[in-house]
Amino acid sequence: MAFAKESLMNRMKISDRHCVMSFQSVFIKVYFVLVATNTPCALRSSKYGFVCFCNVTYCDYLEPVSPKVDGFVLTSSSKEGLRFSRKIGQFSNNTIKINDYSELKDITNEPNVQLIKRGNRENKIIQSKASKPRDVTIKIDRTKKYQEIVGFGGAFTGAVSDNLKHLPQELQDAVYLSYFSKKGIGYSMIRMPIGGCDFDLEPWAYNELPENDVTLSNFTKLNYLDETKIEQINRLKSVANITNIKIMGTAWSPPKWMKTINSWTGLNFLQTKYYQTWADYHLRFIELMASKNMPIWAITTGNEPLNGVIGWVFVHFMSLGWTASSQAEWVADNLGPTIRNSKFKDVKIFSNDDQRYTFPSWFESMNETRKESIDYLDGLGVHWYWDEYLGPSLIDQAHELMPNKLIFNTESSLGDKPTNIHAPLLGSWKRAEKYARSYLEDLQHSFNGYFDWNLILNEQGGPSYADNFIDTAVVVNTTSGQEIYKQPIFYVIGHFSKFIPEGSIRIDAERSNTNINTVAFVRPDGTITCIFYNSAKDEVAVTLVDSIRGNIEITIPPKSLHTIEYN
Repeated sequence: MAFAKESLMNRMKISDRHCVMSFQSVFIKVYFVLVATNTPCALRSSKYGFVCFCNVTYCDYLEPVSPKVDGFVLTSSSKEGLRFSRKIGQFSNNTIKINDYSELKDITNEPNVQLIKRGNRENKIIQSKASKPRDVTIKIDRTKKYQEIVGFGGAFTGAVSDNLKHLPQELQDAVYLSYFSKKGIGYSMIRMPIGGCDFDLEPWAYNELPENDVTLSNFTKLNYLDETKIEQINRLKSVANITNIKIMGTAWSPPKWMKTINSWTGLNFLQTKYYQTWADYHLRFIELMASKNMPIWAITTGNEPLNGVIGWVFVHFMSLGWTASSQAEWVADNLGPTIRNSKFKDVKIFSNDDQRYTFPSWFESMNETRKESIDYLDGLGVHWYWDEYLGPSLIDQAHELMPNKLIFNTESSLGDKPTNIHAPLLGSWKRAEKYARSYLEDLQHSFNGYFDWNLILNEQGGPSYADNFIDTAVVVNTTSGQEIYKQPIFYVIGHFSKFIPEGSIRIDAERSNTNINTVAFVRPDGTITCIFYNSAKDEVAVTLVDSIRGNIEITIPPKSLHTIEYN
């Protein structure tokens, strides 16, 4: 659908009236001319950078485009305001040399220069011109192959479900399309709490009453909160035209009566007499979800087990403590046999769903306690919250010990540290950059998939009964209920999730120095996808070398992320 300048500006003016309260103070209007076959980002400037806004009549999307036999497609995002800007080029005698990114043909019809009006002065978003750009070579070797990708996704928590209800249906659909459709960023997976989590209006679990009920007599149907999520996910599947979504279920806590203390949080463990009941609890959830035509693809052994062992000092939301040895006994004697001897024997089991510092020691201890516990596991789940302080060698060691297990990042978010601002920072490229580095590093170290945390949150970074407010990729203006804001985080994630579909195989991408970070894949259709990030404050001259197709030489702008596709 094409949108002329007048039509888009009218939409922007209408939506400007909806920007109220705290959001009104941080946004500065952006004026630009757009005529596009895709719907490009409606850009706004905020205190921390640029965001793209959507309202009931306008949202940005990017239709998939296949590269021509002798050409390539380049999709770019940057600190200075590029958001999925798409350009094309052609191989010429197996070599193409481009002196500047802007020389490529723009097929989104976005202007090369956008005018930002700030008070009485106008500034141009321009490419930084270093006297001599740094040179980096990326060599693609299709013969060296590594892990296969399963998919990318985000969490559908109680907070997500509640925030959706604050939006008109058109904007709910825009969220679904943006994340899960082919013209969105191609999510195919959902992480869903089994019971409550910290991003709910209050803590809850199934079968809280009657207490000491080993038969789970009150767990015969889904809670209305999960029924609402199912309705929303069904709408998502319909709108995004996606038939198969892989759902990973994770429990934060059982009902309090199963625990060693009668509390949602604190130093707590599962009473051994309820080991089988807790396994039955997981199977019951799988059965009830299946009855609603919402099959569970995988479960984990529980969210962040060390929260109930050592993390309870500063973590004040639902948790269940496990040691590796006690979890090994539960998996070997209860959870594993319960799932594998049921009609849902193909549901995958992941452990340990906690931070990188638990790797590989957690699994070594499980193996020493009960070897069969490891045999029941299909995958390893890791959270990213301490990755900045711990290198990926821990993951490499775990992969060497268990090379046939899937590895997933099962949770990521920002604003969680004591020194952070615990709220969305609208337009923050600095936070998005952390995602770029994380995705690149994880994919370089055997990860098969990645779950971001909440799909959407409100302006405060919630709701969360534990006041555990954080940032997210898409922010909902619940004050007006008429706008959503796509953060730079959203586009950074999209450079991976949109262009690396299920079944893609990582291939070797060797860089000549650290000025550029990169990863490459061959997709099921044979297309090569290479993602590279310039973290420098200056331009970088990149030479991409493919032994079959030839070379591409291009000078890319500072602080920019690119995905190139070619045959």
